[in-house]
Order: sequence, then structure tokens, then C-alpha cells
Amino acid sequence: MSSQNFQYEPVEAFGEGLTTKRPWNQGSLGFVELLNGRVAMLGFMAAIVGELISGHGPAGQVADVIRWYLSL
Repeated sequence: MSSQNFQYEPVEAFGEGLTTKRPWNQGSLGFVELLNGRVAMLGFMAAIVGELISGHGPAGQVADVIRWYLSL
């Protein structure tokens, strides 16, 4: 078996990584935020379409699904 030298990051106190001057990977954060925003928009549109179809708001739609599931 070969000997591997692992280099670990130094141990940080809880929450220290959020307050240090260490640079963030802005490229991946931008992609994640863009994806999160687009999925949120899709969810919002699905709620509006569901309200137009059923005539109930989000809470009424959840109640309808629960009633349907319990009636099976």
C-alpha cells in the first residue's frame, strides 16, 4: 500500500468560516443561486396554475390532497 500525504485545512471554531477573509468560490455560488431562483419561480407558477385549476389557494390544495389520500 502506498503512503499518501493528506493535507487538511486547519480546524476552525464554530462559525469562524463565515467571518474570516477567506475567499468564497463565487462561480459556484452564482450558479447555485441562479438555479435556486429558477426552481422557486417554477414552484410559484405551479401554485398559481393549481389555484386557477382548483379554485383553492395553497392551503386548500394541500387539504384537498390530504382528503384525497385519506379516501383511498
